Amino acid sequence: MPEATPLPRRSTIPATDEPTHWPFVLLVTAAIAIAYFDRQTVSVAITAIQRNIPISNQQFSYLQTAFLLAYAALYILGGRMLDRLGTRRGFLLIMTWWSLACALHGLATGFTVLLIARFLLGMGEGGAFPAATRVVSEWVPIHHRSSAMGVINAGTAVGSLLAPPLIGLVLFLSGWRMVFFVSAAIGLAWVVLWSLTYRDNPATPAHTPTAPTPPLTLAQILRSPLVRSLVFAKFMSDAAWYFLLFWLPKYLYDARGFDIKHVSLYAWIPYAASGIGSLLGGLLSSRLLRTGHSLDRSRKLVLGLNACCMPAVMLVPLVPVQYALLLFSIAFFSQQSWSGLIMTIPADIFPLSAVGTVAGLVGFGGSIGGAIFGLIAGQLLGHGFSYGLLFILVGTFHLIGFLALLTFGGKLQPLRSGIILESENA
Repeated sequence: MPEATPLPRRSTIPATDEPTHWPFVLLVTAAIAIAYFDRQTVSVAITAIQRNIPISNQQFSYLQTAFLLAYAALYILGGRMLDRLGTRRGFLLIMTWWSLACALHGLATGFTVLLIARFLLGMGEGGAFPAATRVVSEWVPIHHRSSAMGVINAGTAVGSLLAPPLIGLVLFLSGWRMVFFVSAAIGLAWVVLWSLTYRDNPATPAHTPTAPTPPLTLAQILRSPLVRSLVFAKFMSDAAWYFLLFWLPKYLYDARGFDIKHVSLYAWIPYAASGIGSLLGGLLSSRLLRTGHSLDRSRKLVLGLNACCMPAVMLVPLVPVQYALLLFSIAFFSQQSWSGLIMTIPADIFPLSAVGTVAGLVGFGGSIGGAIFGLIAGQLLGHGFSYGLLFILVGTFHLIGFLALLTFGGKLQPLRSGIILESENA
């Protein structure tokens, strides 16, 4: 009698099984780049916008909070929607929505319309990373997942890197409203390309370690200590990330005396470092996995290294501006290496039918952390506190998140039938 076929393990899928996955990874990378370009538009163009629409530090923080609250909510709803609609249809809807929301910024005549436009942009972009995680889960073998997610996460750097010089150029040629119209047009062009090229993977069930088991319910997912630990770790790390992302140009304007020209010339440097971090972090973790290290060690070792580098940002106010940009670059490098791995773990652990939901929950935690700390930052700056205090706080957040993941997350391994319930009964 032939032996019973064991449950498939993702680690047994050869790297050569997926000859077509990299074009889709690059397509998603372009979408993430567009998303980060779009969300940087207000930060880079803020001084030009303020000539028509007065915006205080607190109001600036409200704009970022409106984006992040909508982003957080739609991380969960968008992830769930993607699990229901599928990656192709879901991502098409998401990108169309946020491109139109970006265009709405250009029609704003007052702070309220700008706030609404920011909220709608966050609603659309909230589904981007759950969709990206689903693409990785559908098309990429486990040996290359962190590398693929590193490439996708590097899209954040591409968009952020291009934002200062290109937005500066558009501001010089046409004014701040055209910045948003150009951004929207780029997004809609991507929608056309996606609809013409992307297809769902018909062999996807072979890639999931729990294909024979019923789909996980939301209640089961929420009972997982690993999910809760990932959500908290992302809550802490993204509190730091969104502060650095949204406030870096303003810090350079306010504390270092930069103008739009100087921001256009120099603010891209930390974003370039973040892209290198995304790529190298993913490559290192993939290499560890391919050379015989466990999934748990391959992910956590690189996460720990990244967390230990983040306190460098505490020194920013104490050094000349050229060294401050170097310290920002170290922090951006480490953060995006960390972020790519955190968003790879749902694809490592969970079946495709739950990947969007888990990634959405993790992203929700990050967005809420960013929104809360953004409000705190605006209040502290508005009441006379310096950026130095904020950098001290930001430098600790990744370490706190990593310690929580080590303490409460358990061992990282592909999900087996009943593992979530068993962990509750242990």
